Amino acid sequence: MPNSEPVKHQCSFCKRMVTVHNQYDLPIYDPATGFAICRNCIREINHFLDEHDQETVHEEKLDFARQLDEILAKNKPHVIKAFLDKYIINQDRAKKILSVAVYNHYKRMKYSYTHKDGMEIEKSNVIMLGPSGCGKTALVSHLSQLLDVPFAVTDASSLTEAGFVGADVEVAVRNLYYAADRNIEKAEHGIIYLDEFDKIARKSGANNSITADPGHEGVQQALLKMLEGNVVEFTARGQRKHPEAPTIKVDTTNILFIVGGAFVGIEDVIAKRLNQSGSSIGFGAEVASKDEKPSYDELIHKVRPEDLMHYGIIPEIIGRLPVICTLETLDEDALLRILTEPVNAPVKQYEKLLAMDHAKLEFAEDALRAVAQKAIERKTGARSLKGIIEDIMLDIMFDIPRSDEPRKVIITKDCIENGARPEIVPIPGSAE
Repeated sequence: MPNSEPVKHQCSFCKRMVTVHNQYDLPIYDPATGFAICRNCIREINHFLDEHDQETVHEEKLDFARQLDEILAKNKPHVIKAFLDKYIINQDRAKKILSVAVYNHYKRMKYSYTHKDGMEIEKSNVIMLGPSGCGKTALVSHLSQLLDVPFAVTDASSLTEAGFVGADVEVAVRNLYYAADRNIEKAEHGIIYLDEFDKIARKSGANNSITADPGHEGVQQALLKMLEGNVVEFTARGQRKHPEAPTIKVDTTNILFIVGGAFVGIEDVIAKRLNQSGSSIGFGAEVASKDEKPSYDELIHKVRPEDLMHYGIIPEIIGRLPVICTLETLDEDALLRILTEPVNAPVKQYEKLLAMDHAKLEFAEDALRAVAQKAIERKTGARSLKGIIEDIMLDIMFDIPRSDEPRKVIITKDCIENGARPEIVPIPGSAE
């Protein structure tokens, strides 16, 4: 059979006659219209698109760098702290640490976008330590509101090493992606808060537990990739990654990570380190009296990286969390202020709710103090304040909407301590 002659066809773009030996010489060809594009033109088109994409990315970075000027101008450390003071009582040290860390984080981003001198400023990821209910999550939540950036909270205790039942560590970035309305660029400049971080301390640490997940140390190793700033790949629907599942990639280089936890028992680790030089074992050991024992608040501010390592956090993780932020316990006076002073104080919230039903809420001073004392008894800090008031207000909020008559609801100490029914009295002159 004689060899067939190669077919020649003109490229619709470059108008050159192309000798077609195989499909790759003329990758695009429509026999019906004769439209064709040769492979040389396709190469040039791809090259043009790549250059355009690079220019677009560069312009987007410059545009965000210009936005950073505005962000930095409006959010200097003293401005951030003043905003947090409206919502969070006490914790001045923690507010300052967070304010500086966030400000430096955005300065770092601006420097990387505007300077190409090879200098790299490391991220100011933060680790927060403080008792339950002291305001860790509230601090970070209000911080994200001020900055108007995507913010996502992930419970670190739910994370497991690959191969164990539970959530992969990438779920933290996926939560931020959805918080940013599926906008990858916005997500790449957001804040991730990992709560209950102390629950993933490894078993060999001071937080040893016979029920600890054997994958805890593996979870910390897996988190390293995110903390140090790499591209994290995850599935959109949250299922485990497999070859056929479509994935989304997010660069964590400019994501600020804040991890927090109660770190129960860390004060004992700190005290042991502080007393180690003068401690002894045996009959000659000096035993300090209970009155001489330092308080939790005195000890927590003296925490060092080696204490966290002893607790069970691996050294590599601690190296990626250079900023240590400590919070104090909330005493009765602090809880009393939390009830009434912040912009979104619990008492103010219930005043607004009852006002919508033409009722005025009034708390006696000793009633508020009784609420604070009950929260201290429960050892849950500020997080239980609203729940205590809710228990007292339930019947009132059920009955008040029955009538539109203006009334005053008075909450007394007896209501808090003994469950007495709040007093409801008509407001004088309301019948006019």
